[in-house]
Parts: sequence; C-alpha cells; structure tokens
Amino acid sequence: MRHLSHFAERLAASAPRVEPGTRRWVFVPYDQLSDAMGPLAEAPPGELGVVLVESPNRATQRPYHPQKLALVLANLRHFALEQAARGVAVRHVVSPGDYAAALRPLAAELGPLEVMEPAERLLRVDLAPLQASGALRTLPHAGWLSTEADFAAIPGPPWRMDAFYRQVRRRTGVLMDARGKPVGGRFSFDAENRKPWPGDPPAPEPPRFTPDAITQEVGDLVRRRFATHQGTLDLSTLPATAEDAARLWAWARTECLNHFGPYEDALSRHSRGLFHSRVAPLLNLHRLLPQQVLGDVLATDLPLASKEGFVRQILGWREFVRHVHRATDGFRQLPGLSAPTAVQTDHADAPGAPNHLGATAPLPAAWWGAPSGLACLDDVVRGVWAEGYTHHIARLMVLSNLATLLGCDPRALTDWFWVAFTDAYDWVVEPNVLGMGTFAAGDVMTTKPYVSGAAYLARMGDHCAGCAFDPAKTCPITPLYWAFLHRNDAALRPLQRMHLPLASARKRSTEQQRHDHAVHRAVLGRLAEGAVVTPGWLKSEVALALGAGRATGADGEPSKAAAALEGAHGQIELFGGD
Repeated sequence: MRHLSHFAERLAASAPRVEPGTRRWVFVPYDQLSDAMGPLAEAPPGELGVVLVESPNRATQRPYHPQKLALVLANLRHFALEQAARGVAVRHVVSPGDYAAALRPLAAELGPLEVMEPAERLLRVDLAPLQASGALRTLPHAGWLSTEADFAAIPGPPWRMDAFYRQVRRRTGVLMDARGKPVGGRFSFDAENRKPWPGDPPAPEPPRFTPDAITQEVGDLVRRRFATHQGTLDLSTLPATAEDAARLWAWARTECLNHFGPYEDALSRHSRGLFHSRVAPLLNLHRLLPQQVLGDVLATDLPLASKEGFVRQILGWREFVRHVHRATDGFRQLPGLSAPTAVQTDHADAPGAPNHLGATAPLPAAWWGAPSGLACLDDVVRGVWAEGYTHHIARLMVLSNLATLLGCDPRALTDWFWVAFTDAYDWVVEPNVLGMGTFAAGDVMTTKPYVSGAAYLARMGDHCAGCAFDPAKTCPITPLYWAFLHRNDAALRPLQRMHLPLASARKRSTEQQRHDHAVHRAVLGRLAEGAVVTPGWLKSEVALALGAGRATGADGEPSKAAAALEGAHGQIELFGGD
C-alpha cells in the first residue's frame, strides 16, 4: 500500500463527514487562500466544500524560484487543513495537467463549481472552457479594493495612476477629511519620501518562522522535484500558516511602517528590505487581505508621509496595475499610445510583449548571478536569488533600469522577474516591467521611462562605496544613460517629460556621444560573455573603439566583447540616435 504524505494523513483525519448533494462547492485558486472574503465568508462552514488543486505541470513551465514554489504550496496545504478544521469539506487534487482538466471530473461528480474570478489572466484562459460549458460559475473577486467603475472614471487610455488614485480616494473617503479634501492638503507626499538611509534608525530584521511537519514536507518535495531551479530555499523565512501571516504583518506594523515613508526609495547593501513590510507575497496569495492591511494602517498612529506612502502602494499602484493589465488583455492591446508599439507574438506559455523601444539584446548572465563588476547590480541579484525578494526601488532603478539602459529584450526581463520573485504573477510583473520598468508599452500607463545614470544610485544608496567604479568619474551607468537617450531620441521625443533630458543629451559633443556608444557597446558585449566589467578593461576597450572605430583585441581582431555583441544584438552604428 502506498504511504500517504503527512499532509494527506492530516487532511484525511480532519475531514468532516459529507452527505452527497449537501454542500456548495467552491474552487479556490492558489492565490485566493482566505476564508474572510467571497463565498467562504458568506456561508456557514457546514454548507461549504472547497476544491484545491496542485499543478506540478504549472510549476515546471518556468524555473520558478524554489522559495516561491514552497510559499504557494505550503500556504495552500495549510489553508486546506485550516478549512477542514472549521468544518468545510475539502477536495485536494494533484493534477498532471492543467486546472481545467483537474476540475472537469469534479464538476461532473459534485455539480457545477463556483470560483471568484481569478486574478491571473493565465488561469482565466485555462478555465474559460469550463465556464462556457456551465461546469464553473464565476463570481466577482472580493479581494480587490477598487472597481471597474473606478478605472472607467479616469481619462484614458493612456491611463495615469495619480488620476486613478485620486478617484479611489474620493470614492472611498480614505485619507479624506470632512470637506472632501485630502488629509494634509495633498493626495501624495511622495516628494517627502525620497531620503537616502544614513544607517540610523537601524533597519529591522524580518521575523523567522519554525517550519512544521507540513512545511518541512513541502520543502523536501520542492528540493527533490525542482532541484534544477535556481535560488535558495529557506523555510525559516517562509510564512506558511494564517498565524505566520498575522505575525509578519504585526512585525511590519510595529517595526517598519513608522519609517517606511522617508526611506521607501532608499537602497542599501546593508539591508535588502530596509523599512518595507515584505507583505506583498501574502497579499497576492490573499493570506493577508488588502482590506485588512489598509484598515490596520489607517488605524495606526503613523507620520502622515509614511501612512500615505503605504496607502498609495496598496490602494493606488497595486489596484491600478491590475486594471491596466485587464484592460489591455495582458498588454496584447495597447490603445491610445503616442506612437505605434509592436506586440510580439506569443511564445511557449508566455504572452507576447510590446517593445516600444525596439530593445532586443538578450538578458545577460549577471541577472542569473554571474558577477558583473557593478556593485549595485551584483548585490541586488544576490539578494533576489537568496530570498526571492528585493524592494520596489531596487527592482525599478537597478534591475529594470540597467536592463533598459543596455537595451535588453523587455519580454526576457519580464519573464526573469516572473521566475525570480515570490510575489510575481502575470498581473503584477507585466505592468511593472513592460509598463514601467522598461517602457516597453510606451506611455500607456507611465509618462516616461524610469531610467537614471550613476548619480541617482549614488545619492539614494551606498553600493558605490564598495564598487570598483567611481560614480562621478568611471561608472559606466552614466554613459549608458546618455547612450540610451541617443538611441531612443525619436521614440521619446513626443513625451513632454523627456524634453529636458533629450535636450541635454543633444548638447553632448560628438566625441562625448561616440564615447557613450562605445561604453554601451563594450559593457553589453562584456556582460553577454558572462564576464566582469572592470575600470581598466572598460577604459582600454573604449579607447580601442574610439581609436579604431570598433573594439579590437591586441592582435587587431575584433575583441570577444564586440563579437559577442554583434552576434547577439546586430550591428550598432557608433553615433546611434535617430
């Protein structure tokens, strides 16, 4: 007889006795693990049954970080046991195929199932045939804080988050006074939340969790079945139960939020999270509800800049990107742009991607952990593969910024984010990377590319102190920034917020522009080899390029960097521009 897993034994032992035809059956997707919303909150436990599906096939479609796989699986299994303990009938299925294949025979046995509309487009497409046949009835998703009417009420497309945020604040009354005005006189205190972190107050250490037998079993399964997936699995940092989720949120409220606002844009090699709450993975699984988190923050005595900054992340940006993703059908349709944006065709299970700037270079091995020689990038990447996490400014201004300046394929970067982060789902990563991080979707949801040179990174972080490059003199990130503006002048010219940066770029001398492009060519080629960029190597390579018109080696032949770049990226004119 096959030995049951510890989870299966626990579930069988706690399952209530179910009479046929007496229960209302609900399919609960992997990211709706809450009994405080939707049907599970509305009906008595004795009248409910839930269907939970594990799909090893889905987990192998990308080399997901082991920490994410364990997070989802451990929470799903603990949720199953929590529901059985309160009297809900539980049908747990491990499906070799997709979710529709797992649910079809259950609908035939139990009668039509219900589901709250999945957040992920990927799952909605999977379930569409069951919905069309009547085997699955879709209910509104009760976890969102905003409505389609909120989104429809703002101008667009293109859409702007600040307009959406003001609309939702006015409708809900969140941080609004009795006169209908924003508390403090402004909707946003973002301008006050841009301080570098000086090291004091000290950054808090995240809580640790003691994995129980269920979580340990999940860890063993992930290590065995997904041994080739990159990333560290650390069960002691993994909140797996409802109690773990509550404990993490209590830590965030007491240790982080008071200082979150001023330092939310800061970067540091001494703390990967600083004062960020780290609750996004649990929010996206609905182990913590956005409604609960928002209410707790509003009830907490915090400095207004910190309170509003956190509210803007939850009530503003998180809701906004979900609406944009849905309205564009996962960025397949991009209306209202200032210039045409091509959408590439689908490949594998990944959607196509807009590519407004025509960026096609492969994502370098540095994003997978090969040393680049750039301290900011190498430190952030190490943190991602260690934890499946880094905070939003490191994602935007290091990981996305450098890939964009290099001209990397936006779909490749998006898929990397999807693989590497524990909070990544299609509705999260595609707006954040295609829409904001790379400007691949043009101005459909942002007014400009979010790119910078070395000065911003030196001002907002402390990585430069441990880097071989001097941010004011030798760091390649600044010439990469100018080269980016040169290359994309025509595409960016219609954007009002780019007029000043582009004007500054055009004022650079011919020799400066040649230098910018030589740095771009050399650095991209070097990283394409998986090699380290050093100040001495870069200086020599650029000198060769400027002296000979192209980078050559000591024997007069094209250097490996130049050859790799030409093979991966095609010829680049030295002057670029339009």
